[in-house]
Amino acid sequence: MRLLTLICLTILTWLNTAAAETVVLGLNQDQVSITADFQGSELLIFGAIRRDKPLEASPLQVALTVSGPSSPVTIRKKSRVAGIWINTDGQRIGAAPSFYAVATSAAWQDTVGPALDGRHHLSIGQAIYPQDIERNDDSRFQDALIRIRTDEGQYQLLENEVTLQEQTLFKSRIRLPSNLVEGSYPIRVFLTRDGELVSEYRTNIQVRKVGLERFLYTTAHNTPLLYGIMSLAIALFAGWLASSLFALIRQQ
Repeated sequence: MRLLTLICLTILTWLNTAAAETVVLGLNQDQVSITADFQGSELLIFGAIRRDKPLEASPLQVALTVSGPSSPVTIRKKSRVAGIWINTDGQRIGAAPSFYAVATSAAWQDTVGPALDGRHHLSIGQAIYPQDIERNDDSRFQDALIRIRTDEGQYQLLENEVTLQEQTLFKSRIRLPSNLVEGSYPIRVFLTRDGELVSEYRTNIQVRKVGLERFLYTTAHNTPLLYGIMSLAIALFAGWLASSLFALIRQQ
């Protein structure tokens, strides 16, 4: 009986602590539409911190992540052999997000502790899962993937890019590039104190192709034969049209 009472008190204490500071979140859009002239978009994430107890002396920090659909990636290294550049080594990444942005309200080390990062995979490196177990110690390929996708705007580390006012209101802007992959994009918001988790909130936005882009995407994946016939017909028509225009120009 005493053990049961102790367990109940522990659970109640944990629930009270977990509910002491929670996130109320808002987004400027819950769906991104990819059209033929899509040049990227900006996602505004804003919210407030609801408290059921007085503010603690240690400052609260905010970290948030936005991630795209993950898929396997093979990274290859090219070397010059006998004057020719060829693939000499490589590694397969089991799952790498097509897009990943992480923003913090302070410097990384002041917002996210190593234990929190290890449990919830907040950093870009933690969000990528190697597949070749025997080669996990070789970080060259993962570093190369991060470098390439960072240069393309697909991976973003945004330290001090979450504005936190009066330890209560926060907001951040995430730039979504033009080469987004269609699918669901989870958004996670973490409240931390001294690098440890205080509270977590999750939601998601949808990225979808619309209009002509949606028609071509659906046709190519669901009816590839029809898509091939259409592509061939368009190519033939374009060739005929170009030939007719050149013939008309020569006559003049």
